[in-house]
Amino acid sequence: MIEAKNLTKRYGDKVAVKDLSFTVGPGKVTGFLGPNGAGKSTTMRLLLGLDHPDRGTATIDGRRYRELTTPLAVVGALLEAKAVHPGRTAYNHLLCLAQSQGIGKKRVYEVLDLVGLREVAHKRAGGFSLGMGQRLGLAAALLGDPAVLVLDEPVNGLDPEGILWVRTFMRQLAAEGRTVFVSSHLMNEMAVTAEHLIIIGRGSLIADCPTQEFIERGKKQTVLVRSPNADELAEAIARAGGTVTRSDDGELSVEDLDATRIGEIASAGGHVLHEVVPQRGTLEEAFMALTRESVEYAGTGSTRDADAPKPGGDAQ
Repeated sequence: MIEAKNLTKRYGDKVAVKDLSFTVGPGKVTGFLGPNGAGKSTTMRLLLGLDHPDRGTATIDGRRYRELTTPLAVVGALLEAKAVHPGRTAYNHLLCLAQSQGIGKKRVYEVLDLVGLREVAHKRAGGFSLGMGQRLGLAAALLGDPAVLVLDEPVNGLDPEGILWVRTFMRQLAAEGRTVFVSSHLMNEMAVTAEHLIIIGRGSLIADCPTQEFIERGKKQTVLVRSPNADELAEAIARAGGTVTRSDDGELSVEDLDATRIGEIASAGGHVLHEVVPQRGTLEEAFMALTRESVEYAGTGSTRDADAPKPGGDAQ
């Protein structure tokens, strides 16, 4: 289990993490999301003892990271996959880590097999692609067979097959009862991987809830309706309390009534229905809606703003 209590971290005048508290439990993949500059990386560094909080505590299985006598056997971490001496082979990199924790050579080959790097075990890491570097970082995180995993952007640089493999593997690890805490900018990937979400903005907690609950919270549910009697049906739906928006091609988008009620209204009025489809929100839509006020750097989306600063001007 991972627990953060009232974590606060400043860098000069900037507050990177502000009074942040959450718990990450075992048995499920927990996604860690937030806009750029939200404090995700700082939080992970605080959890792993790479930075010290100005206030609050960060513990793994009830202990601070520095109190762990064999940390690799308790928590496996992937923060920066390229943090490898480029002249070392994948095998030697892992062997060095293993020997520091009393882990045998057999386990080195086991994790190389797990991440698909056995064939390049004796090639220098400096020649690895970004995706291969990610796999080596995952191998290092798994080296001590830990009960807790902290992974920062683990699918970065992987091809679709690799992404599917990481997704399946993380869910398998969670199913074994491990605590899996993973950050990512890939919303679609988090939507199908993470069962629970912790979302922060400007260093503070925004949401801590199941993924589906967060998606439903972020967007009002609508129902798409197609009918050759669209005008009459729209009036009937409005009289029943629904909010109707018409598209250019005659589709109706209905809020405030569910699909079952719309079907009953159509049947009572003798209106033909071609389609009635509840529209589900996406994680991306919910994330954008609920973090809009927490984005540190936001573009206007326009290149023709006459009042925009000229290149070389003050961008702060």
